[in-house]
Amino acid sequence: MIEFISQPWSWWVSGIVISAIMFLLLFFGKSFGFSSNLRTICAMSGAGSISKFFDFNWKTQVWNLVFLAGAIIGGFITREFLSTGEAVQISEATIRDLQALGFSKPVSVQPDELFSLEAMFTLKGFSILAIGGFLVGLGSRYAGGCTSGHAISGISDLQVPSMIAVVGFFAGGLIMTWFIYPLIF
Repeated sequence: MIEFISQPWSWWVSGIVISAIMFLLLFFGKSFGFSSNLRTICAMSGAGSISKFFDFNWKTQVWNLVFLAGAIIGGFITREFLSTGEAVQISEATIRDLQALGFSKPVSVQPDELFSLEAMFTLKGFSILAIGGFLVGLGSRYAGGCTSGHAISGISDLQVPSMIAVVGFFAGGLIMTWFIYPLIF
């Protein structure tokens, strides 16, 4: 069973699972988004008395918190029990493109130039992570949701703002990759 679970699966398996989950969420009148969990956690902690944004019935979002906990637990189980420890398998063309940007060939899931402890304790590494984290949080709040919420839930629900947001995410990713990364690295 472990061998079956840990082997690479075809892309269409996740497509079917995501489609089924989205159908159930739409059927029950729910919407999916990971960043909304932060708002729910703040509301649970009493932030509604400080800001109107957090003043809502957070109990209606408990299912999303269970999803968040499941993602964390699932990530831990995968890392500890199902991972082979091999580097992520990417094409040679992608490896060449990453090397042109200053990243070495992957030895794990994340690039060591950004996510190792050594990189985090440098001024450049800490600044990139802190500024990047701030911009992700700001963008998620400004756009009214995160990439998963807009790209999966919003588009499934045919919401025009989500379609516009997803175009913005892709445009921002292209700008970052081709114009800003070369300046930073």
